[in-house]
Amino acid sequence: MANESKPEVAVVMGSASDWETMKRACDILDQFGVAYHKQVISAHRTPELMAEFAHNARANGLKVIIAGAGGAAHLPGMIAAQTTLPVIGVPVRSHALSGWDSLLSIVQMPGGIPVATTAVGNSGATNAGLLAVQMLSAFEPELADKLENYRNELKEKVAESNAQLV
Repeated sequence: MANESKPEVAVVMGSASDWETMKRACDILDQFGVAYHKQVISAHRTPELMAEFAHNARANGLKVIIAGAGGAAHLPGMIAAQTTLPVIGVPVRSHALSGWDSLLSIVQMPGGIPVATTAVGNSGATNAGLLAVQMLSAFEPELADKLENYRNELKEKVAESNAQLV
């Protein structure tokens, strides 16, 4: 569930159809107990809303923005151009080019306006959530401890998988 009492992270997407992918980022944030806000903001259909969101993000208490978009995928870059907060771009798989168009649109930001770009699709959204948690953990020791536990659980799953092969 989205804890919106005092969100530190925003999870935004270009359209509601991106939710199927972007919910993976929210699942991670829920798992770590990180408060977030989720919203559909279109760089093309609601540019004024996008600009207002980006310009006010820091004043509204946000620390990290995760932005997912498919197709032309301008949302992450346009938000990054209007805020100094870290922006993590998630390329959403598109029908036309399977997300390659989204990936290339997000990852090819000009020097000076960075967007941390993840893999296309569900894995990218999961990793975006984890990157946001890692960024916050630099200043929140409790999150650093939770990340350490998460990584240890991943190691245990690998060991269990190996045991099943024997």
